[in-house]
Amino acid sequence: MLNQVYRLVAARQFEVQTVEELMTPTDIVVRPTYLSLCHADQRYFTGNRAQTALRKKLPMALIHEGIGTVVSDPQGDFQPGDRVAMVPNTPTTTNQIVKENYLPSSKFRSSGYDGFMQEYVCLQRDRVLKIPANFNSEMSAFLEMVSVGVQALTQLKQTMDADQRVLGIWGDGNLGYITATLAKTMFADSQVIVLGRHQDKLDYFSFVDATYLVDEIPADLQISQAVECTGGLGSEQAIAQIIDHLHPMGTAILMGVSEEPIDINTRMVLERGLTLQGSSRSGRQDFKTAIDLLSHSDVTRERLQNLIGVTGTVQTLADVTAFFEQDLANYWGKAVMRWAV
Repeated sequence: MLNQVYRLVAARQFEVQTVEELMTPTDIVVRPTYLSLCHADQRYFTGNRAQTALRKKLPMALIHEGIGTVVSDPQGDFQPGDRVAMVPNTPTTTNQIVKENYLPSSKFRSSGYDGFMQEYVCLQRDRVLKIPANFNSEMSAFLEMVSVGVQALTQLKQTMDADQRVLGIWGDGNLGYITATLAKTMFADSQVIVLGRHQDKLDYFSFVDATYLVDEIPADLQISQAVECTGGLGSEQAIAQIIDHLHPMGTAILMGVSEEPIDINTRMVLERGLTLQGSSRSGRQDFKTAIDLLSHSDVTRERLQNLIGVTGTVQTLADVTAFFEQDLANYWGKAVMRWAV
């Protein structure tokens, strides 16, 4: 099958390229409809990655957050027009111990492999999940990011000790908001506290039990378990504060991506018996859990809909470039475009 793929070839420069898709008899063909941008997409778009990485990965279609409608399914499990979530992580092997999103052999769309900026996306059938009819399309576009939050909180439940009294979330951006929203459901008996740099962003977290600016944290604040959602150089301060305020034997899940190495006070980590665990990306089961969780919680869906920020319809490559530029100036929320190219 011939397919039109809209690839980034250099910073701020997209081109349409025709490729021949090598499909298997079980692959499902999906037409993307709503795509959501993330910071990783913007780092590629602006060229804010090491030149060695850019030379290795470009040209490449961006975006790993999105939904679409089924065009064809040779096995008939899905019907044409079914609205589905597309799982960007594509494992090529299985492992009884290592999850699919941590296997070095797995392929991840928009990170060395073409993302969802295509006319059609050919997917292995386990990479497609149906979306309930009552899910808002623009919110559903960033279900991938919701699944990343599910992955992190699931890991926290599996790793932490029995103390669930207070869950501290560092980060007042999109990831922090999604994680806090999920935590209110997945840790229903816990106090959820969010710590961030911007009071106007913290104001969006009215559903949590407390918020603090990171330079006004009470000295006696004690956190049972923690999640770091900052990324960048802000990760260093966040992790330092987590180490200071986390109960002995507590667990901190690290989610924020930093391009540069950061310092960690290992002396205090050792002295207090803390566990620092990384969490990255997600897999099919995390998508399924996210969809199930949102299906049973109208409140959680409504809170996530508050995260919809910049929206618009793109029909040309010029529209795509303009939308990426618009998102760079966006202060709050997820940028979601209706894909009509």
